[in-house]
Amino acid sequence: MSVGQTIRHKTQALKGRITERIGRTTHNRRLQREGRTDRVAGDLKQSGDSVKDAFRRRRR
Repeated sequence: MSVGQTIRHKTQALKGRITERIGRTTHNRRLQREGRTDRVAGDLKQSGDSVKDAFRRRRR
């Protein structure tokens, strides 16, 4: 994967962690949900990138 995509996915996961933490601190369930969604989406995208990279390396 490109470096830009990797950074974008890690940033999304970090943003989600921060938003979720703010939601917990302020007892705002909507922020908690949004943060959890962003965090999980970023983590899944990172996992997908890892799998793609592993298959590419194996095919060579």
